[in-house]
Amino acid sequence: MIPALQPLADSVAEAPSDYLPALPGSVFWGELPCAADSPVVTIGDGESLVIDTVSHEGILEDQGRDALAYFTDLGVEKSHVLDDAIRVAADVGHDPAVHGPHVVTGPIKVRGARPGDTLAMTVEDLSLRCGYGIISNRHGRGALPDEFPLGGSTETVSILCTVDGSDGGIDRRNTSADRASMPSSHVHPLTGSIPAAPGSTARVRFPLRPFLGIMGVAVDGHDRPHSVPPGPHGGNIDVSLLGAGATLYLPVQVEGALAYVGDPHYAQGDGEVALTAFEAPLRARIRFDVIRWPAERSHTRPSLWAETDELIIPIGLHEDLDEAMRHCVRSAVEHLTDAGMHPAHAYAYLSAAGDFAVSQVVDGVKGVHGKIRKSDLMQRDERARMLP
Repeated sequence: MIPALQPLADSVAEAPSDYLPALPGSVFWGELPCAADSPVVTIGDGESLVIDTVSHEGILEDQGRDALAYFTDLGVEKSHVLDDAIRVAADVGHDPAVHGPHVVTGPIKVRGARPGDTLAMTVEDLSLRCGYGIISNRHGRGALPDEFPLGGSTETVSILCTVDGSDGGIDRRNTSADRASMPSSHVHPLTGSIPAAPGSTARVRFPLRPFLGIMGVAVDGHDRPHSVPPGPHGGNIDVSLLGAGATLYLPVQVEGALAYVGDPHYAQGDGEVALTAFEAPLRARIRFDVIRWPAERSHTRPSLWAETDELIIPIGLHEDLDEAMRHCVRSAVEHLTDAGMHPAHAYAYLSAAGDFAVSQVVDGVKGVHGKIRKSDLMQRDERARMLP
């Protein structure tokens, strides 16, 4: 199994200036930052930060809230259990009746960011922090809440997934620079597997596609949002395309943006139907860029969207999946109009060649994301057209 990437420091105070550990004091559990929260680190516009993330799977109350006991009971060697997961479970307050499940690292203040700006968060690098993770179905949730867990059980069903690979010389990274020739699906060189269930023989293997399910900025006011439903602040958007090389654009709501990341995945199918996907910890390197809009575009700037080298990715969010789809299509039309197309032609193009996928259906607020190929556009400077 891949050796664990343990924290590089025992506290934020002892950490290098370009590294943020996921330790008590630098994480929220089940809540997202708001304007009243103080940053744990401050960086400049255009700077990058290495950020550790911890998965909530394996530390939740219905799993015993003891990462060491939980994973060693599943056969994971003690040395492969992350120290920060153990410390978060033991020392960070969490009430599952009030809070969401996710552990988020931050908040991160970006100098110069102010309300009305857009914060671009570019995923420069992702590294697997261990060789295993969990997929869970619990509490009658997921896409089929009346059918799973099977037999109407109220017990959490958690399945240990492993990364296929050897210990020696293994490449645990997934970077845009290292994998420039890869498609936008950012497939990792390693694969994951789910073992056969007792009494069956079927074992599956699938490509890894690491990404951060949560990327966001703080909301205005003094109330921290629940970590589950996504919104204009980003948060738990679970768009699987946001791997290495992708950029998420977020409307800044408070001074300094107060950004954060979390909910790391090694893989997720569009829809995330069982409630969680292959949840496992990542070490990310994120670049933070502040985009300021001219006065004439203050009312027309795009809201929540993303891009990769190959794709423009509009995002639609709503409690109703039909409305989420409509929001996403409207956003796609706006992007293509900004790129120089007539709205009627943009709508026609999307019907002929645009792809739309369900991001997730398990977070209360459902998500749809679009995929517009940049190579289809005659104007090759479409990103410059959409940004000031």
